[in-house]
Amino acid sequence: MKKTFILFLFLLVFINNIFAQVSIKDSSIFTPIIQFSYCYQISGADMAKRFGNSSAIQLNIGFKNKNQWVCGINGGYFFGKDIREKGLLDSIANTDGNITNQNGEFADIRFYERGFNFSVFAGKLIPFKKPNPNSGIILNFGIGFIQHKIRIETIGNNVPQLSSDYKKGYDRLTNGFLLTQNLGYLYLSNNRLLNFYFGFEFMQGFTKNRRKYDFDLMKKNSSKRLDTLYGAKVAWILPLYKKAPQLFYYY
Repeated sequence: MKKTFILFLFLLVFINNIFAQVSIKDSSIFTPIIQFSYCYQISGADMAKRFGNSSAIQLNIGFKNKNQWVCGINGGYFFGKDIREKGLLDSIANTDGNITNQNGEFADIRFYERGFNFSVFAGKLIPFKKPNPNSGIILNFGIGFIQHKIRIETIGNNVPQLSSDYKKGYDRLTNGFLLTQNLGYLYLSNNRLLNFYFGFEFMQGFTKNRRKYDFDLMKKNSSKRLDTLYGAKVAWILPLYKKAPQLFYYY
């Protein structure tokens, strides 16, 4: 892993030195684009029946060429606390809806949304005249993979009914094929001091439950799902292009 990371950094530096020798202010350039982003996501379709809104942190590694085409890979981790699927633990709860731990006390059980996605994407930049030909409206489309589940935490880890193996019967592990669309504004400054992206992201997951058996349903749930997420996204961009050269005229 360490060698792979060092090789990746070397390739980025090499590409930057080879292709980023022209002025970003005056010309459309080839440049790597690395984005570190945050996205606030709103759930829809089947996803909204299980989870509320969530947050995501993402890493985007791509390239923009001189013809304003962009491509790359994107990965994200999303998380939240709003669990809307009810009755998950009814089969192990008493008549009052409480679950007893191994000490005979009411168990403290908490639920969270956890998931990740990754995709490959391609798209087009529509440049503005200012601040340079490398900034403007950007639209891209992607295909990939999405996975999510309900994370179940037992405070004190003292509920035998929810040991690590038994949790799998309640966590609704789900994954499948993913489509993505992004529409936003890319800004690459002439002096490399301010580089950012903001826009909107849309995701559609065509997924299924991957557990062999759901304890609360007392059966395997193999129905097809449509999980959608959409929201606002902001990103800081690591500047890997060279600063536009200063020109001096002597008379």
